[in-house]
Amino acid sequence: MTFPPSATPLPDVARVLVVSAHPDDVDFGAAGTVARWVDEGIEVTYLLVTRGDAGGFDDTPREQMPLLREAEQRAAAKAVGVTRIEFLEGYADGTLTPSLQLRRDLTRVVRRYRPDRILTSSPLRRWERIAGPGHPDHLAVGEAVTCAVYPDARNPFAFPELLHDEGLEPWVVREVWFHGGPDPDHVVDITATFPRKLAALAAHETQTSHEDVEARLRPWLQSVASSGGLPDGSLAEAFTVLGTA
Repeated sequence: MTFPPSATPLPDVARVLVVSAHPDDVDFGAAGTVARWVDEGIEVTYLLVTRGDAGGFDDTPREQMPLLREAEQRAAAKAVGVTRIEFLEGYADGTLTPSLQLRRDLTRVVRRYRPDRILTSSPLRRWERIAGPGHPDHLAVGEAVTCAVYPDARNPFAFPELLHDEGLEPWVVREVWFHGGPDPDHVVDITATFPRKLAALAAHETQTSHEDVEARLRPWLQSVASSGGLPDGSLAEAFTVLGTA
């Protein structure tokens, strides 16, 4: 299973909500693109479902990990110009499913921020590489966000307590961008914003301090750029873009 060809991105986006399972997901997958959106004057908000408590590569005490990773994500967001960040409560790294509870919590945030576009992880697995994008939490968040976009956020009868008790009116998200899925075909040139992507990733010390991130990413992003027809030496991120009409 794969996605259909990407839709042409909307030209009038004012607000974007980025939903990630863990700190660092957006920075590996899309920080260069997010930096471009910020430069274009788009209001970007980050929503993290977990604080990445199962992450890390050393003997850091487990109870410190979520605190460290929240601080890292806030620093990473600052590196690309994002200042509004929220974390959901009650979800543990490595245990996510597209549950009704998660769908309701996501619907609440969607109705509050009323984004034109949502960027999130793909709900479809890439079978050529089981690690990374294929993390079960990424797939679960991608599926739950998709359900929140349609039908939950736009349906006044879905989670009626959000409307009647919290006053959150239905909202139609017009566009979804998925990263990490199979055969992404919408390429964004991030050559100019790559240094800010690297700065964001460097902020995730618990996840990246053990490797040369630039040496790993540069050839991959050059390959993405080349496949998208960009000039030699360009760097790019790739997505699947879907309209929701």
